[in-house]
Amino acid sequence: MKIAIIGTGNLGRSIAKGLITTDAITSLYLTKRHLDDIKEFEGYKNVVLTSDNADAVKNSDIIIFAVQPAHLEKILIDTKSLLTENHVLISTITGFSIAKMESIVGEDQFVIRAMPNTAIAVGKSMTCICSNEKGQERIKVAEAIFNRLGTSIAIPENQMQAATVVCASGIAFWMRLIRATTQAAIQLGFDAKEAQELAMHTCDGAANLLITTGNHPEQEIDKVTTPKGCTIEGLNEMEHKGLSSSLIQGMVSSFNKINSIKTDQL
Repeated sequence: MKIAIIGTGNLGRSIAKGLITTDAITSLYLTKRHLDDIKEFEGYKNVVLTSDNADAVKNSDIIIFAVQPAHLEKILIDTKSLLTENHVLISTITGFSIAKMESIVGEDQFVIRAMPNTAIAVGKSMTCICSNEKGQERIKVAEAIFNRLGTSIAIPENQMQAATVVCASGIAFWMRLIRATTQAAIQLGFDAKEAQELAMHTCDGAANLLITTGNHPEQEIDKVTTPKGCTIEGLNEMEHKGLSSSLIQGMVSSFNKINSIKTDQL
């Protein structure tokens, strides 16, 4: 694949690393205003560093936009004359709708939105993808890219706000749960380093059990709860204190907030 990443900041670098390490590229153009910021990619085969977005677009088929939201409109305006019927445009910019992109580049372009999370840096992102009608013909291309950097799922664009809460904000929610587990382990006698190791690897194991088996969480909970046992005692106390309801209410509040921000921007 001939890919360009326009705006190689933190997210762009993570995507680039994943594409390079999984040998997914025929060529990779990385753009950045200050090339010293991405000199770590110097010397990689078929990787070109440039501050010229037009050059990157002309020499690539798949264009991944990873710039700040305020910069995307101008970049699209400046490069739209270079776009051909073969270009696939993938935007990772939150809040920049497909309709707004189409208003600049036209409805006849393959336009895709992707919403990765920060776990993309370690190849574990949960990335949600949507597209315009034309882009449905190339949605598998985007899935192939982001499946190399974790897991992807195609959703309707009207679910992207909710996906931002579940997947992007969700990283922070899970981090807080791991931190709380770490604090409990310290109180139970483990030192801080050991406590965090126990918490994060137990979390990883729980997630992988569900991923591997396809089971519902309650099926796995049943395997470790016994009559009058310590596990059910702990679970019931957590529910009495509102663990599930607090998490659900927090995620709904986050969703309401992101929608209010979108409304304010209209």
